[in-house]
Amino acid sequence: MPTSLVKESDVDVLVIGAGPAGLMCANGLAKAGIKVRIVDQRPGDLLAGRADGLQPRTLEVLQSYGLAERVFKEANQMHMAAFYNPSPNGGIELTDRAPDVTAPTARYPFECTLHQGAIEAIFHDSMRSMGVQVDRPTIPESIQISQDGDVLKDPEAYPVRVVLKHLRTADGEIDTEVVHAKFVVGADGAHSWVRKSLGIQMEGEQTDFVWGVVDLVPDTDFPDIRNRCAIHSNNGSCMIIPREGDKVRLYIQLGHTDAVDSTNGRVDMSKTSPYKLMEVAKTSLQPFYIRNTGDIDWWTIYIIGQRVASRFSVNNRVFIAGDACHTHSPKAGQGMNASMNDTHNLVWKLTYVLRGWADMSLLDTYEFERRKYAQDLINFDKKFSALFSGKPRTQEYQDGVSHEEFKKAFQTFGGFTSGIGIRYAESLITNCKYQDYASNLKIGRRMPPQVLLRAADSRPVELQDLLPSDTRFKFLLFTGDISSPLQQGKLSELSQRLGRPEGLLDPTLVGSRRSMLEVLTIGVGSKWTVRYTDVPPLFRSHWSKVLIDDSDPHERSGGKAYTSFGINPSGAIVIVRPDGYVGMVAPFIAVDDIEQYFDSFAAKE
Repeated sequence: MPTSLVKESDVDVLVIGAGPAGLMCANGLAKAGIKVRIVDQRPGDLLAGRADGLQPRTLEVLQSYGLAERVFKEANQMHMAAFYNPSPNGGIELTDRAPDVTAPTARYPFECTLHQGAIEAIFHDSMRSMGVQVDRPTIPESIQISQDGDVLKDPEAYPVRVVLKHLRTADGEIDTEVVHAKFVVGADGAHSWVRKSLGIQMEGEQTDFVWGVVDLVPDTDFPDIRNRCAIHSNNGSCMIIPREGDKVRLYIQLGHTDAVDSTNGRVDMSKTSPYKLMEVAKTSLQPFYIRNTGDIDWWTIYIIGQRVASRFSVNNRVFIAGDACHTHSPKAGQGMNASMNDTHNLVWKLTYVLRGWADMSLLDTYEFERRKYAQDLINFDKKFSALFSGKPRTQEYQDGVSHEEFKKAFQTFGGFTSGIGIRYAESLITNCKYQDYASNLKIGRRMPPQVLLRAADSRPVELQDLLPSDTRFKFLLFTGDISSPLQQGKLSELSQRLGRPEGLLDPTLVGSRRSMLEVLTIGVGSKWTVRYTDVPPLFRSHWSKVLIDDSDPHERSGGKAYTSFGINPSGAIVIVRPDGYVGMVAPFIAVDDIEQYFDSFAAKE
């Protein structure tokens, strides 16, 4: 290829694929000040269809990036789930209703539904404000990773070479570009070019369950059309997902021969249509009627498959995320959520390596944490999709799925499907040694919401809002009673140890370890008598950073944080990772252990 016909560029991170996973990645990296590019083969923005559900944990993550407010403004909220089963008189009948989310600590105890294009637009606008836009339509043509061990270990090197083809160029413009990247993230979907190019295998299986999806504005007398509905009928199963405005999504179970090519076992869209899918839905929802009031907004068909990539990275230089490394049923609304949380996990780790704050070994924890989650997701999905797609139990068919069995699974898996119950296993960034010092605050899980009071002005604040995704670890110092002379003595001693020369919080340090930490102090005290200045200066970088565990002056919110978290009044230190997950808990005397925690992944001098 003549060099005169090729332009070359370099970048810290090249993201291939501008779906939810890729956009979360590019937005997070841009926010962290990383030089990032994102390319996609689609010629324009997505206008309808695809994924549409945001789970409670994903809403917390979006809030941590300052993006949730627009979601709440534009999206529909699902608070209730309704269960329908065969009626003895024919057709279906309401069997039960239950909260849509069964996760007691969820800050947002509901799901939001909004079509994928609108969700992507939120990211586009955020990225645009930081000078980053999707380069489209652009496709990768080749990818090469250096085999030089020294180059691969050097975080300043550009060991990945990607050739891009720009599909829409003006006459005379060069359409081929060679990008030299420090890192590449393949977020290019279930048929990932990046994954295939690197020879990464998908492990798992395909089921016989075939489903159709239709987005429409319905005319119906079905009474739960604005609730999430799980419908088991003698004609097959159906799920109803209410969407923004008056729109509704229908998931409709089909027979295996209805839309599958018998010669290759693949979906054949020509064998059906959205109107045929609607005929199946009409039969499944009897005695209620449903019909579309206008054009079908979007539709598709798919076969449920459950697969996980054999690995999520190559040499810690090229990573895959989202559908590129795990595929499953959309019934529990995990696809887009799992995808965005993949790259939310990866962003801060890439940032630390690129800033020279962390050793390359930190990147090992991406696959360690997210592949285990993906495997758990597949195991869950096998059980849930089988229950959903199975025949309902009736008097004539006693071997079918009972309502009690299905509802129990629905609620039992609530912590997993909401994302609230996800727990990362012990690793160099998840240290469980002192779990007992915050017995209810599970190390490896996300930091739960909690209303606290600012000590200086008694203003109620949400703890999660003090833990933004700004790439910093949060050092939460639960001081105990800050007015107690005994506790003040302990805090003074702790301040001296942490603030000593070269100590973790040495105020004279300008280096990486001090820059990656923000201290929040949470004391026990009364709003009527507390003085935030009783906290040693090292632990109050700003008056707003000192909080107390008390209710607000009107007794409407706040209080009981120590009890909820299982923290003894004598206090504890909680380290929250940049992605919002608890990385470590420790007593005041364990300063050496805390410093060792950070040293374990710090960049070697």
